[in-house]
Amino acid sequence: MKKSVSLLLVLLLSIGFAGLASAHVTVQPKEAPAGSYQVFTVRVPSEKDAATTQVKVAIPDGVNISRFEPKPDWTYEVEKGAEDKIVSVTWKATGSGLGATEFGEFRMQGKIADDAKELSWKAYQTYSDGEVVEWTGAPDADKPASVTKVTEATGDGHGDGHGASSGAAASDAKDEGGRDTLTLSLAIAGLAAGILALAIALFRKKA
Repeated sequence: MKKSVSLLLVLLLSIGFAGLASAHVTVQPKEAPAGSYQVFTVRVPSEKDAATTQVKVAIPDGVNISRFEPKPDWTYEVEKGAEDKIVSVTWKATGSGLGATEFGEFRMQGKIADDAKELSWKAYQTYSDGEVVEWTGAPDADKPASVTKVTEATGDGHGDGHGASSGAAASDAKDEGGRDTLTLSLAIAGLAAGILALAIALFRKKA
């Protein structure tokens, strides 16, 4: 009986660990003022054995993207719509892409509209085996689109606030990275506890 309970505990912890360890395609910052210039960082993790070889991001109506940071071993192409506005960008790997244990960050710069309320970033992740994962769902979906909440304008976003915006994006990414590390650490601790419980149960049975 004890052995069965221990095995069930390990199974549940393993499932929980897998869910916590998985990651989504996200765009930072998660919050930014209306009318401000921002450096947006698209963070892309690979979640399967096949490599990520292409990432497409649809640009929301409430932001005008104008520049992209060069990334070694990747090229990018933009699609433009009405009034020459960039409506999507697609990064393509020139090498092997992002492996199973890797992630990549792709940066672009732009200005948030004065009347924007929320930026929903729909992303399409292509793997080397041909699978395309669409990160386009609602916030509570299995594959949600990343969302940037637009706050009230601060009044200084129209001047030379480019550097400050970049710093804010870096800070936000650092905070999120810290939360991810904490979550992963707790999951590992839970898994270790389950394995220990199984070992104790097996030892008692032999005794």
